[in-house]
Amino acid sequence: VARLVPLPLGACARSWKSVRMASCGMARRNPLENKVALVTASTDGIGFAIARRLAQDGAHVVVSSRKQQNVDRAVAALQGEGLSVSGTVCHVGKAEDRERLVATAVKLHGGVDILVSNAAVNPFFGSLMDVTEEVWDKVLDINVKAAALLTKAVVPEMAKRGGGSIVIVSSIGAYSPLGPYNVSKTALLGLTKNLAIELAEWNVRVNCLALWEGEAGLAGCPGTWGRA
Repeated sequence: VARLVPLPLGACARSWKSVRMASCGMARRNPLENKVALVTASTDGIGFAIARRLAQDGAHVVVSSRKQQNVDRAVAALQGEGLSVSGTVCHVGKAEDRERLVATAVKLHGGVDILVSNAAVNPFFGSLMDVTEEVWDKVLDINVKAAALLTKAVVPEMAKRGGGSIVIVSSIGAYSPLGPYNVSKTALLGLTKNLAIELAEWNVRVNCLALWEGEAGLAGCPGTWGRA
């Protein structure tokens, strides 16, 4: 049975001090200076917000989307804020697009330090007994397999730079029995656990975010999150 162990008073005080410092801008400026970050499905919504914050913290960010017009719009917006952002088209379900995404970062900035795997689709809402094989293939290919294969593609580049950080974006829906999308998001929890152990020897950290996506995301309403 797990027990909650209270932190010593001093540790609590130090933790609260660090939170206050960060909230009032006293934390170190540009903590990600000269780091290179890839963010999938990052021209809108959650992905765009993540890309912006990484760039604000000093990283060179490569954004991506399935559509060039979305990439151009996002890059223009973030560069307009004085941020180091470039972009490329990337359908994460296509091997050639994943390879181009990594190659773009290497060509422009010399490598990859951070990957945020955010792309996901949700084309169906209803009983699992009504899900077609085509829907299963699409959901698992984009939401799970692509995340694993993109990780496989970036790890060698991270290893060349002494390590890196991978963030896999799941959902609070991973804990709710609401269709194939939620099944795929649950699978990402298992993927993260496996990768975290396997990649430790290369000094690559792997973490998973179970995000609240609003009522539409939790309900599993059909759509595409972050314009994957």
